[in-house]
Amino acid sequence: MAQKRSAFFISDRTGITAEMLGHSLLTQFEMVAFNEVTLPFIDTVAKAEATVRQINDQGAGDGMRPLIFSTLVDPEIAAVVSRANALFLDCFEIFIRPMEKELGVAALHAVGKSHSANDFANYHHRIEAVNYSLGHDDGASTREISEADVILIGVSRCGKTPTCLYLAMQFGIRAANYPLIPEDFANRQLPGTVKNLRSRLYGLTIKPERLQQIRNERRPGSTYATLSNCEFEVREAEAMMRRENIPFLDATSKSVEELATTIVQEAKLVRRIY
Repeated sequence: MAQKRSAFFISDRTGITAEMLGHSLLTQFEMVAFNEVTLPFIDTVAKAEATVRQINDQGAGDGMRPLIFSTLVDPEIAAVVSRANALFLDCFEIFIRPMEKELGVAALHAVGKSHSANDFANYHHRIEAVNYSLGHDDGASTREISEADVILIGVSRCGKTPTCLYLAMQFGIRAANYPLIPEDFANRQLPGTVKNLRSRLYGLTIKPERLQQIRNERRPGSTYATLSNCEFEVREAEAMMRRENIPFLDATSKSVEELATTIVQEAKLVRRIY
């Protein structure tokens, strides 16, 4: 039976940094079932004291000490949380002190630097990229499609939309997506809208069995969702992408993060860090 432990991601801002780093580390311990709790905006001593009580109560209920992943900047608040009956891991302290020593300068120790709207140029760029991807989802609009950094193509429901939104939100990439449909397979050529943008095209495919499951949830009992139709569309889409020399990935067993990162790398897109 798997060991059960609670893990808290605590921050004076959004908690995204603590959550991402902490979760990545926890995945290395498959024999432990973690109850993961994110507590953002712990920015006063009173909130910190309430947090300690919550952590201690959870630990008492579990019968085992929780783990704390902290990105608290204020030393007074961090000191309060560190007194909880838990393993306290200060994500900043672990890295900041050695970096200060190596660089020979003191860190700012300022709250909210990693995920902030204060960098207006980069923040605006990311929001524009998200709006662009939403407006160019599934061929909804072809206006300004030539301004896309990348255009994902593939059959309906193969994962194009979430991958585009991840590219926009995480990397500030203007990602559009365009579906390949039976008419395109009958014509044996790319849709006219994207035909002249071949250098920006990147394909996604998926196993027919998985595609059938996804489509059947959306339109149960339809011809669209039958295994034979899914097999036909996937086969024809892959054949078209091979003929047109368009790189493509199998999305069946890959996460959105893996898909997006691979596309950025292989398509040599400019990746922005926020």
